Amino acid sequence: MRATRFRGAAIALTGVLALSLTACAGDDSGESGPVDLKMALWSSNKDHLALLQKIGDGYVAENGDQVKSITFEPVTNPDYIAGLTTQISGGDVPDLAWIPEASGPEFVDAGILSNVRPTLEGTDGYDLDDILPAALAPWQGDDDGVYAYPFSNSPFALYVNEDLLKKAGQPDVTSLVGTPGYTWEAIADIAAATNGKTGAVGMNIPTFNPTNWSAVTMLGSGWGAAPWSDDGKTCTFASPEMVEFLTWYQRQITRGAIPAASGNAVPAAFASGDVAFSIAQLSQSGGLDDSFKWSFLPLPAGPKGYHPIVGQAGVSVLERSTNKEQAAGFLAYLTNPTNAKLLAQFFPPPRQSLLNVETLAQAAPKLSPEQIQSAIIDVVPKASVKPQHPVLSRFTDRVRAGLDPVWSGGDVRAAVTGICEQISPTLKG
Repeated sequence: MRATRFRGAAIALTGVLALSLTACAGDDSGESGPVDLKMALWSSNKDHLALLQKIGDGYVAENGDQVKSITFEPVTNPDYIAGLTTQISGGDVPDLAWIPEASGPEFVDAGILSNVRPTLEGTDGYDLDDILPAALAPWQGDDDGVYAYPFSNSPFALYVNEDLLKKAGQPDVTSLVGTPGYTWEAIADIAAATNGKTGAVGMNIPTFNPTNWSAVTMLGSGWGAAPWSDDGKTCTFASPEMVEFLTWYQRQITRGAIPAASGNAVPAAFASGDVAFSIAQLSQSGGLDDSFKWSFLPLPAGPKGYHPIVGQAGVSVLERSTNKEQAAGFLAYLTNPTNAKLLAQFFPPPRQSLLNVETLAQAAPKLSPEQIQSAIIDVVPKASVKPQHPVLSRFTDRVRAGLDPVWSGGDVRAAVTGICEQISPTLKG
């Protein structure tokens, strides 16, 4: 969904603070002489940090007259967005920041992010047109500004424990891919049968808990379901398509294909070998070994066809940074074609030129070329970003509460009708 900008209105971000364009206005003067830049990020992975620092040091070496140091600081608050927005409201404003896709439209609409299109277009060799339009769209405003580079553009896929399915006497799922038989219904049947015969988890979504409800509702696209209209102003949780999808999902819990939600308990890990199917992104492959045979497949089709989904993270320059010009220059360097290829070691890139087996094998050395082709390269150009909304934080808790009866076997239609009654005034503004 393309963001609609409500620059004059203050918005709540994760209940931590309200920020408006006025509050976000920065000092464009900057410091005299070379500056110190700081980038806030979600990951504290030492390999991520080492690569970023290597790129940062390279930029300083080439542009020492403008930037004397670049520091990469993980936000330690378990709720990353709460930690980041607390920093911003408290005056400890990073120059750049890692922004998850769920918060992207809200940050854009609040005026928290700076438009970097002029810098990216004006940088020799950057090639902004190489970035997939679908990947860039969530980070653009109605003014056609570019407010982040989607450095991670990772498709959701189906991990399959082939050994567990064989033990349960189930068919070879990989042979179904590309045929009319590769559907959510077929996978759910296999998951339920595997659970019944082995006691193992049939199918899970590692990122799902009742708070992160979108990890389930995003799959409704295969049923033609969406939580709200394209313009974000109409609640569609109560649509026949969403009712059908959530009823299907609820039925899979009842028959053992999907485990019941258990508060905020962490779902069983696919790496344990005790999960038949797992719906997750590329990063999960890093924790797998050869203790059992597994595959990485594109998502199956729903009643309304095949609808691939990607999750994103963007890197942005913050509007309140006092070093916006220098920060934008570093962003252009960090995400140019050469460094985007380096980042592909960990994050599937949004650049069309880098969607090839050679580059993506860096990010997924445990996947075969065939798996990379079918579950990433063939998927990403057609994929939609997980549903987003520019005022998500205002109503996400009401959706969470409204969906609780669905996870526990309650009346689906009544639950989603109640959700729309609760959130429609907020969507309409």
